[in-house]
Amino acid sequence: MTTQFFERQDTARTNTIWLVVLFAIAVLGMVALTSSLGLAVGMAMDNNSPAGSREVPAEKINPWLVALIAGAATVLVILFGSLYQVTALRFGGGTRVAETVGGRQILGDTQDPAERRLMNIVEEMAIASGTPVPPVYLLEEHAINAFAAGYLPGDAVIGVTRGAINTLSRDELQGVVAHEFSHILNGDMRMNIRMIGILHGILLLGLIGHILLRSIHFMGGRSDNDKGRAGIIMAMVTAGLALIIIGGIGSFIGGLIKAAVSRQREYLADASAVQFTRNPSGISGALKRIGGFTKHGMLEHPNAGIASHMYFAQGIYEGLTGLLATHPPLEKRIRAIEPNWDGGLVSDKATNPASQNASQPRGGRRSAASAIGSAASGFAGSGSVQPAIGDDRLGDPSRFGGEEDVVSLPAVLSATEQIGAPEMAHRQYTARLLKKIDPTITAAAREAYSARALVFALLINDEPQVRDAQYAMLQQMISEDVVVLTRKLVVKVAEIPAAARLPLVDLSLPM
Repeated sequence: MTTQFFERQDTARTNTIWLVVLFAIAVLGMVALTSSLGLAVGMAMDNNSPAGSREVPAEKINPWLVALIAGAATVLVILFGSLYQVTALRFGGGTRVAETVGGRQILGDTQDPAERRLMNIVEEMAIASGTPVPPVYLLEEHAINAFAAGYLPGDAVIGVTRGAINTLSRDELQGVVAHEFSHILNGDMRMNIRMIGILHGILLLGLIGHILLRSIHFMGGRSDNDKGRAGIIMAMVTAGLALIIIGGIGSFIGGLIKAAVSRQREYLADASAVQFTRNPSGISGALKRIGGFTKHGMLEHPNAGIASHMYFAQGIYEGLTGLLATHPPLEKRIRAIEPNWDGGLVSDKATNPASQNASQPRGGRRSAASAIGSAASGFAGSGSVQPAIGDDRLGDPSRFGGEEDVVSLPAVLSATEQIGAPEMAHRQYTARLLKKIDPTITAAAREAYSARALVFALLINDEPQVRDAQYAMLQQMISEDVVVLTRKLVVKVAEIPAAARLPLVDLSLPM
C-alpha cells in the first residue's frame, strides 16, 4: 500500500494542473465574451448615433476599438481586483485566520499533556522537514478537525480542535499534522488565495454591470429623447445586464473549478501524509473517527466559514450536490488510502486512544525555570535519555558533528533537496535526536524567557579567554539573571550532540 502514495501524488498534481489550466481558459473566455459584448455595443452605438449629434462626435465609432478597450478593461478589473483581495488575505498571515475562527495559541511550555503531545508532533515534523516550527492554535471545538493557514511557510500556522487532541491516538494525530504540513510545503494556501483573488476580480465585473444600470436613471431625467441618446441608453442596458450575467456565470464556474482543485489538493495532502509518516493507518484512522464521530468535523464558531477550504475535513455545510464542496467525501478519501477498506467507521463511543498513549511532555510538567533551578547542582551527573528504536539509516545522532566528520558535496546537495519533503527516516531520526536532549534543555527552549539564555549558551566558546570575554559582553548587554541562567545552561549544553544544536535553535525561535 505504501508504495502507491507517490503514484497518487502524481495523479493529484496532474489533475490540479489541468484544473488550473481550465480555470485560466474560463477567465480568458470571459475576456473574449466581454470583448464580443464591446463589439456589439460599439456597432449599436455606431448605427444609432448620427454624425454631428450633440452626444457623439462627428467621427465614426470603431466597434473593434470598443471591443479592444472592453477586453483590456476586463483584464485590468480582474487583475486589480485580484491583487486587492490577495493583499487583504495575506495581511496578518495565518495568525489572523486562526484568531478569526476562535483559535488560542498553544505556548511552547504548555503543561497540558494533550497539548504537549500535539506540540511534540509538530516540532518533530517541522525539524524533520527542515522548516520553521509553525505556531499552533487550539480551537475549543468538540468536532475533530484541523487546518493550516498562511500565504508562505514563514507565516503559516496550524490549528487543531480540542476534539482532535482529546480523541485521536498519537498515530492518528500525527497523520493529521502531516496532512497539514503537506498543505504548507506544497503551497496549497498560496494557490487557494490566488484563486480566491481572481474570483473576486470576476465578481467586480458584475458590480460594474450594476453601476451601469444605476447610471441610466440619471441620464433618463433629461428632456432629450433623440435617437442618439436612446441608442446609448440601450447600449448601456445591454452592457450592464451582460456584465452581470457574465460575472455571475464566471464566478459560478470559477467556484466549481476552485472547489475541484481544492479536492485534488486534499487527495495530494493525504498521500503526502502517508509518505511523511509511512503509516497509512494513522491518517485513515483519523478519517474513520471523523466519520463515526457524532459531530464529525463540523465547527460551531460563527466565523468557521472563512476557512472552510482550509480544514482537514468538511467543517461547514456545503450543500447537497457536492459540486462546490472543498473536500472529497470521507469514504473516497479512506478508500484511496485503504483500497480494501470494509466500510467500517470508528464510533465516538469506542475506547479513546488518546488517553491511552498520551505522552508526557519531554520537558516534564515543570516550567523551564524550576527545572533548571532544581537541576543546576547535578548537571554533570545526570543520565542521558536512550534513543528511540526505529530506522537507523540516519545513524546515532550522538556520533555526529565531530571534527572527524567530513560530509561530501553530493551528500549536502541531496540533503538540501529533501528540505520540505520529510520521510519516516527523517521523523524517526528527529524523535531520537530530541530524546537525547536533557528535558531541562528542551523545557528551556520552549519558554520565551529561558530561550534567550539557551541560545547564548549554545554560542559560548570552550576556550577560557574567549568565554570570559563573551560573558563580559553579555553582562553589558542583558540583565544579570539571564547571564546567571546562561552560565547554568552552558554546563548542560556541553553534553548535547552537535547535531542537536541547530534543532534547539529552531525550537527556541518565537512561534
